Amino acid sequence: MKEYLTYTEEVRHALENNQPVVALETTIISHGMPYPQNLEMAKEVERIIRDNGAVPATIGIMNGKIKIGLTESELEEFATNKSVEKVSRRDFPYILASGKIGATTVAATMIAAQLAGIRVFATGGIGGVHREGEITWDVSADLTELAQTNVAVVCSGAKSILDLGRTLEYLETHGVPVVGYRTDEFPSFFARESGFGVDFRLDTPEEVAALMDTKWQLGLNGGLVIANPVPEADALNHREIEAVIQQALAEAKEKGITGKQVTPFLLDRVKQLTAGKSLQTNIALVKHNAEVAARIAAAYHAKKN
Repeated sequence: MKEYLTYTEEVRHALENNQPVVALETTIISHGMPYPQNLEMAKEVERIIRDNGAVPATIGIMNGKIKIGLTESELEEFATNKSVEKVSRRDFPYILASGKIGATTVAATMIAAQLAGIRVFATGGIGGVHREGEITWDVSADLTELAQTNVAVVCSGAKSILDLGRTLEYLETHGVPVVGYRTDEFPSFFARESGFGVDFRLDTPEEVAALMDTKWQLGLNGGLVIANPVPEADALNHREIEAVIQQALAEAKEKGITGKQVTPFLLDRVKQLTAGKSLQTNIALVKHNAEVAARIAAAYHAKKN
């Protein structure tokens, strides 16, 4: 497997010298935000992680290699290249074998992080069970990955375009702990509330690190969801964003949009319907998750050494 992995010098040095590292995905860059905000966000998130005591490893697939850490020019490629494919577990072998450029989803980033020995990953929101999932069976591979891959995912809950209740039920069935970081309520991405609770509330990076370590020491494979609400100043009103999402969902259905195209369409439509506010919130929550993830990675590193 090592023949498929390449590292930036910064990330290689960190891993070889047992320093805390935080994984970052590329789908949020290539498919989640427009240019140039996507590139600005990617650079700023890396800086935030460094400022909080860890090393960022933005992950993507290029030229038959899984890149653990990207150079500035590679980041720009993911931000601007319109032919970047969206890669989940299913797509990994095809994109690698064909030499195409692929942006990693939550699931694919977790796979790559585990292969590289990285235990903490910061993202925006995880995928989940889509609304009307009982009819379409549209369930994100992020959930099955969380059930089997040993990476803690710091996120602002699941994307609010999803069926949050069914998503949480799925995670419970597969034994994935949902931790509320300084919250008792599961956040809904753009909003701090959802009407659903979390499994456990933890208030410090050290507590989260202790839970991670205990879980994996027991041989209980699988990840953890560290649900970190968007900062209050940047949050959108839960009821208002729900009305917008309902409109966007109706439009997607009308246009016959399905599969991996659903999430990018809905996020873009929600951005239009909120006059850009949702994009500002998305950027703010990703930055906040990066900060918290770096602190958790540092705490986990301290516990293990």
